[in-house]
Amino acid sequence: MIEFVNQFGYAGVGLLIAIETVFPPIPSEVILTFGGFLTTYTSMTLWGVVSSATAGSLTGAALLYGIGRWLNPHRLQHWLNGRLGKLLHFNSNDVDRAVGWFSRKGTFTVFFCRFIPIVRSLISIPAGISRMNMGKFFLLTGAGTVIWNFVLVYVGSLAGESWERISDYMHVYARIALIILMVLAAALVYLFYKKRF
Repeated sequence: MIEFVNQFGYAGVGLLIAIETVFPPIPSEVILTFGGFLTTYTSMTLWGVVSSATAGSLTGAALLYGIGRWLNPHRLQHWLNGRLGKLLHFNSNDVDRAVGWFSRKGTFTVFFCRFIPIVRSLISIPAGISRMNMGKFFLLTGAGTVIWNFVLVYVGSLAGESWERISDYMHVYARIALIILMVLAAALVYLFYKKRF
């Protein structure tokens, strides 16, 4: 990834971030902090890196939002009324409740989830499923993404040749966030099935 960004500059940053948005395990922290480091000794600028990274993020988010629109509540309800729903003990009313919750809390969720590793990518799918207004979705996604990208690129430029140390710290942050999310998900699954049975 580092060699790719080094060779293709802004286009490399944008393409890798777009791929990272669709495939969350790719670490955007490495791409962005290294991009910040490149601004210290190449013609690349901080805002150029931030802009290309944001364009890549929006491209990936648009793809995942489109997948969510394709899934739509009716298709999910159809699946849950079949064998899959019986196996997982879900029903079509669960879809209505989830879509209703996202419609009420979606604005807050889409913006703040942009600062949480892995979730910042996946949040685009429920936004699409609930048919969140596209203008609002891209405005919130863009705002959250610009802040995330700017912070990492700026810190990478300040760190200079020590950019990898910042990347390591962000990797620890990502791991902690992932562990917290897994615990929360397990708690929600437990509460759901406890209530259902």
